[in-house]
Amino acid sequence: MLRRIAPALRPPPPLGAASPVGAAASFSSKSTSIPQKQQRVRDHAFDGIMEVQKRVRRFRALHALLLYAAAPTAPSRGGGSGAVSVPFSRLGALARRQLRLAPLEAGRFLLRHPHAFHLFLHPVHRLLHARLTPRAAAALRLEADAVAAALPVVSVLRLRKLLLLAPPHHRLRLEHIRLLRRDLGLPDDFADSVIMANPSLFRLTPDGFVEFLPSPTDPPDLTVAAVERARERHYREHRAPGSGEEDARFAFPIRFPPGFKIGKYFRIAVWKWQRLPYASPYADVSGHDLRSLEAQRRMEKRAVAAVHELLSLTVEKRTTLERLAVFREALGVPKKIKEFLLKYQGIFYISTRGNQGKLHTVFLREAYYKGELLEPNEIYEARRKLEELLMMSPQKANLDRMFTSMGRGWDELGGGRRGGAELRDEFLGHGSSRKKDFDADGADSGEDSGVESLYIE
Repeated sequence: MLRRIAPALRPPPPLGAASPVGAAASFSSKSTSIPQKQQRVRDHAFDGIMEVQKRVRRFRALHALLLYAAAPTAPSRGGGSGAVSVPFSRLGALARRQLRLAPLEAGRFLLRHPHAFHLFLHPVHRLLHARLTPRAAAALRLEADAVAAALPVVSVLRLRKLLLLAPPHHRLRLEHIRLLRRDLGLPDDFADSVIMANPSLFRLTPDGFVEFLPSPTDPPDLTVAAVERARERHYREHRAPGSGEEDARFAFPIRFPPGFKIGKYFRIAVWKWQRLPYASPYADVSGHDLRSLEAQRRMEKRAVAAVHELLSLTVEKRTTLERLAVFREALGVPKKIKEFLLKYQGIFYISTRGNQGKLHTVFLREAYYKGELLEPNEIYEARRKLEELLMMSPQKANLDRMFTSMGRGWDELGGGRRGGAELRDEFLGHGSSRKKDFDADGADSGEDSGVESLYIE
């Protein structure tokens, strides 16, 4: 501890003397204000969540293409209206053209996730087809049911609070809300099922804006931010004798990532910032005088509260930085939004995992603990079912029956004989060891994995 504090206790070098870089950095860190620019410190718990989301995004993209080029097949044994399948040659062409996937990536992803996708040789056309497994279809239905169950009350309340975050007119563009619909737990047709279905609560203008309409049925705490509720609850449960309300009145829950270096003067700066008053993110501050430095600091803290409130309205307490930038003007966030959020790494975390570092996801740190949401909801739990399905090992699936039913479909899967041979060697090259693993897991011991039980006789 003394080694970390000692450099900060050294006196500043004289103005005329040439100081090394380390000494200059040490001298600049003595300021009791939060630095404007900070390096991002990785948190592997949040990065692990995004590694799972990479599979989920790829699955949803391929599923959307499958529905786009769908063709009905024979009814399943369960008595349904028929499973939806598509020739893999068409699915692979769409994946290469619209998703910009490599020639073998679509087939490789389907083979690596046999619990979600099923490949089979069509009994009539003799072409390789792809479709969802019953468990994947059930997971998607579970999420759709959870979204529908939250539609009458919870989803309407989320959208109303989102509009209230845009004072003074309380209106947002419909296209901007559509970008955030999945994060808010809204259905794809929310313009009809939520906005048009509640004319006393919302108004859709001819120029494409959604406006908030006051209603006598609104709860009294509609404009109370989530951090204010958490602050009041924490103060009542952990109030120490003799502790002042001033320390907790405007404070935010802060938990820095592992490895984040907190010096003496930085700790003082955070303490001063926690006591700084600010206006509510639902308050109208359009007429405030912002010429003083103190007023600018308070407005910056209000912007932190606005981003905090928007993330609190989402289902999974996270959203992408690109979607957040769409609401920048409404929330009062500076133009350099990434640098702004990196300044408060104890409240937010920005993950760059996914899409080769081009995707930035903003997490609300206090809402998670060891990669799990502290207060899960039905939509979150339904989405976790799909994530667990995609993370299951392929060795736990009865792949022999699916590979046998594919027949000569390997060439179609690889886009030709060369690609088919490459995929065949990748997934069937160590057949003996794979068979041994299957026997150990019990997949070939008379138990059915449930992957193809409705499709393969």
